[in-house]
Amino acid sequence: MGDSVSQPSLDEVRWTRLTEKQRACLDLLLERQTSKQIARRLGISKPTVDQRLTAARGILGATNRDEAAVLYARLKQTYDRVTYDPVQLPYPAHGVPPVVPDTKPADVMVLEDSAAAPGGSTSRNFWRHDHDLKARILIMAAMLVVAVILILAGLGIAQALTRLVSG
Repeated sequence: MGDSVSQPSLDEVRWTRLTEKQRACLDLLLERQTSKQIARRLGISKPTVDQRLTAARGILGATNRDEAAVLYARLKQTYDRVTYDPVQLPYPAHGVPPVVPDTKPADVMVLEDSAAAPGGSTSRNFWRHDHDLKARILIMAAMLVVAVILILAGLGIAQALTRLVSG
């Protein structure tokens, strides 16, 4: 008397053993992203990306990143399918007005720029790490000018003190 329940295939076992975080890294690996680029996109460190990809390679039985990407792409085609038929989804209701008090839409939702300073000011936050090249050059030039002014001021004070002490 045999069981009617079939054993999962090796591919299915591999697919279920991959974590969501490993799959996120593998998805970006399929886009030919480097570990550094994947880390930036996911907001994690490069060593964490490497650790997740190494663990995924072990699960997939791959010897390198390229082989892991090929194996993952094949598994993804088989096991990462849409689980619903869009034809069977209900149609959205038409003709039903939204329940909103008699206010202007601008009063209902206020959108703010995440780069804007608190209090509504739209000045840029210069402590951010993702400035473009032109902004970085401008910031470095301003820092250089401030450093030169501080050095000259220090030399002037030192010269005045020297005259006071020796004179």
